[in-house]
Amino acid sequence: MSRPPLEIAVRRLRPDEEEPDRLPLRWSTITRLFAFTAPHRRMRDTLLALCVFRAMALPGLAWLVGAIIKGPVQAGDGPATFRALALFAVFFVVADVALYWRIRLAHQIGENVLRDLRDRLMAHLLTQPLSFFHARRHGSLISRMISDIEAMRNGVQNNFFITFVSFGQMTCAAALMLLANPRLFLVLLAIVPCLLLVHAFFRGRILHASRVQQETFSRVTSALAETVQGIRVTQGFAREDTNAGIFTRLVRSLAGNVVRTASLTSLYLPLLELNAHGFMAALIGVGGWAALAGTGTGLGDLVTFFFLADLFFSPITIIGTQLSEATLAMAGAERYFRVLDTPPAWTDKPGAGECPRLSGHVEFRDVGFAYVPDRPVLHGVSFTAQPGQVIALVGHTGSGKSTIIGLLAKFQLPLAGQVLVDGHDLADLRQETLRRQMGFVFQQNFLFAGTIAENVKAARPAATDEEIRQAFRDLDCLDLIEALPAGIHTPCSEKGRGLSMGQQQLVAFARALLADPRILVLDEATSAVDTLTEARLQMALTRLMKGRTSFVVAHRLSTIRRADCVLVLDAGRIVERGTHDELLARRGAYAALHRDFLSATT
Repeated sequence: MSRPPLEIAVRRLRPDEEEPDRLPLRWSTITRLFAFTAPHRRMRDTLLALCVFRAMALPGLAWLVGAIIKGPVQAGDGPATFRALALFAVFFVVADVALYWRIRLAHQIGENVLRDLRDRLMAHLLTQPLSFFHARRHGSLISRMISDIEAMRNGVQNNFFITFVSFGQMTCAAALMLLANPRLFLVLLAIVPCLLLVHAFFRGRILHASRVQQETFSRVTSALAETVQGIRVTQGFAREDTNAGIFTRLVRSLAGNVVRTASLTSLYLPLLELNAHGFMAALIGVGGWAALAGTGTGLGDLVTFFFLADLFFSPITIIGTQLSEATLAMAGAERYFRVLDTPPAWTDKPGAGECPRLSGHVEFRDVGFAYVPDRPVLHGVSFTAQPGQVIALVGHTGSGKSTIIGLLAKFQLPLAGQVLVDGHDLADLRQETLRRQMGFVFQQNFLFAGTIAENVKAARPAATDEEIRQAFRDLDCLDLIEALPAGIHTPCSEKGRGLSMGQQQLVAFARALLADPRILVLDEATSAVDTLTEARLQMALTRLMKGRTSFVVAHRLSTIRRADCVLVLDAGRIVERGTHDELLARRGAYAALHRDFLSATT
């Protein structure tokens, strides 16, 4: 029996292989996250000092209360009692001031660390080659930058410092209880193993539940990003119900995981409180018997012990809550560092130099390349482009045209052979300095949210409005842009929405022209432009290409006919080369492609 499409779609939705549900909690992750506080060392050290003071302050106040009762109160000394209360009030105010600065500095250092985490991740992502982004879901990367770093916010701002204060408070309270009455302290030692057993039982379970919850949240974020980005395909194939069903399953799974985590926490905390109440009951029994039996345990000791016992047990609930929240932060941190620890598939050589001013001589020497090992896509490709020449790359889909462009732009490195510009091996040049002398116009050009002028200025931020208009004027299409509501200042939304495909392409042409490149790459650049607009662009493109080495990936004959050399590719090999007329005369592979084109257009 066949399954309904919705069920099949949901069952096929799996977590990414890079995101396993189970990961151990490692102190190395905590240490590594804490290392991000190093640039803010002075603020961090001040905060830690305040945490130490705060941990000692409340047990110290409890000890002072017991001392006042056993001393001036029991002696009936009014003036001494008043002086002691004044000292208590001053110490209490100082403790509260320390609490204010602890909270304030914790949030300050937390925001600074989160800013550094985001900056580090963005800088790391920008070093990755294109293959890194092709192999990963964009929603997953967005989740790292947003939800995972937000999950670390509470860990950095609250969990660590509150837990530090809580453990310090428990240690100080225990030390003072031992000093006040060693016999009553034995009651505390009897209850501690029960607390440790409860903690050990729930720690791993809460950790795993929190990790699953965070992973599920990441999938929800990823599914939402893909739905928004692919809304045209979704509506075009009437997949609204299917996508809504997938998202509903993910949201329900997230809700179930959140409830499971909350259920474990809601059981863990009451058990901790039960142990604390049991200790208080035992303390009343043992302490009351000792006081009545006249063993030296006085009322002041009992009062001191009760205050200190409350300060010892009250942080346990806080620590339990912080542990539950910290597991979310740790899950986010481990996922974050997993991306940060992914090295680029390749980088520039350590001694790579700056690309000199180019004339535009390009040479491929026996170049071989494969995206997947043992599955080469280029086999011994060799050709030379003289400065100012127009090289057209033609061939069926998958023949290697875009791969050649990617190697020329150093988006990838050849596995064999060399790619040279003006005699310089690209392997010896820094990629960013090479691309500053290249201009790109792709079939699907990305425009940023902003105005047309801001998108054109991406190639040269210092350009003036007149220089931008001149770029459109040189392309012979300024009238098309000025006809828009606000001319070059017409706003366009993300990915150029608000402009037609043809208008977006014109913006991409102007952006490339403003860069004044020595090497120009046109990857089916006129595919989105209508025939009338393309006719206007051809003369402008001729002026744009003049003096520049141009590589054109195109199917339209209007572009190929003007090429100085046409390279015909098939299965990663150059099978023919020559001018348009020469190749037609040979009646080979290019002639067959030409016939296919003519039959498709007629």
